[in-house]
Amino acid sequence: MRAVNDYILIEKIKQAERKVNGLLLTEDLDKEVRYARAKVISIGSLVQGIKEEEVVCYDKHAGAGIEWNDKLYHVIRMRDVVFVEWN
Repeated sequence: MRAVNDYILIEKIKQAERKVNGLLLTEDLDKEVRYARAKVISIGSLVQGIKEEEVVCYDKHAGAGIEWNDKLYHVIRMRDVVFVEWN
């Protein structure tokens, strides 16, 4: 499976849970964090500045999930990526 045009196929990186005022906040409940991290699996031909295997931060409300070979991936657009992490 590979991405086309300006789409990016990603695998989400699970964020650690954190406690706030005694409440355990999971990634889905944490309203303070707008962006999520993910590993890039495939990029479309129109995507620039992003390579496969890199880790990106993107708007966590963007894209849609897709199941392939019993694994959940997400498809986002290039415009949803905020930055690429450097090693």
